[in-house]
Amino acid sequence: MTSLEFQLPKPDIAAWRAGNTGVEGVWQFDSGRPGRHVLITALIHGNELCGAWALKGLLEAQVRPHQGRLTLAFCNLAAFDRFDPGNHDASRFVDEDLNRQWSPERIQAGGTQERRRAAALRPFVAEADWLLDLHSMHEPAAPLLLTGMQARNLALARTLRSPEHIVVDPGHKDGVRMRDYGRFGDLCADGSDNGTRSLLIECGFHGHLESRTVAQDLCVRFLQASGVLEAAQCERLLPGWRQPDAPRQWALEVTGAVVARSANFRFAEPFSGLEVIARAGTVIGWNDGEPVLTPYDDCVLVMPSIRQAQSGVTVVRWARRRPL
Repeated sequence: MTSLEFQLPKPDIAAWRAGNTGVEGVWQFDSGRPGRHVLITALIHGNELCGAWALKGLLEAQVRPHQGRLTLAFCNLAAFDRFDPGNHDASRFVDEDLNRQWSPERIQAGGTQERRRAAALRPFVAEADWLLDLHSMHEPAAPLLLTGMQARNLALARTLRSPEHIVVDPGHKDGVRMRDYGRFGDLCADGSDNGTRSLLIECGFHGHLESRTVAQDLCVRFLQASGVLEAAQCERLLPGWRQPDAPRQWALEVTGAVVARSANFRFAEPFSGLEVIARAGTVIGWNDGEPVLTPYDDCVLVMPSIRQAQSGVTVVRWARRRPL
């Protein structure tokens, strides 16, 4: 496995560490006017710096909601404190992945750094109407916006007009993500809209400067779409943050995932993601020696990576592509 140069420096968030809510790293601002409660989260994983840069920028710009409430949360500070650009994978979490702990059973069970932190953050997640969760990737790849299976989130992704690739997926077998917690995970099978929206943006490789640009761009788009900020506020307070719209958008409908049986998983090629494999039955890797075959023609590989490979970890997802 090759080592990738980490260009994005670690942000100094000391001035913003305490928060103003009584929970470390969590800031909340109330306009006093009716409107949505918008939550933007960063550092779910301690080595995903782009989101921390975006939240730091929002706080330094003194962004305040035009209506409703705005909450900004630096999430896994304990993992972030361990960050080392020479060994950044080691600071993804302390005990276990924070973005797999969002079920009542795991939070209530406690016992790990990440479950205790999820318990502290849970009230803000439970109260929020709209959630944008800022992440980055193990490997260099184009940004991906994850909507879950909710049609309301896919519609919002279309409204945002960026990034180009939108992933429609049910989550991971090894635990519930924050963006699927509580009301956010409600599929509303009766066709109703419960008012929530939750998106997770994978901004590109952890250490690329461009990942910070993507995070900033999506923050502006999300805040404006929610009504919490007006366009004029965004232009005045956050100049240069909004980037050009994607020339087109694709929905990548995830149909399944490959879960590693051990750390011995290997790919047949150095896939970087979004490859379209023309023929069903193509060998793309080996799972403890057993060939891994594409399930259908024109199969898209979503976020292939073995940097965190171990038993139970998803190493790639299968998807079908269609225009959004």
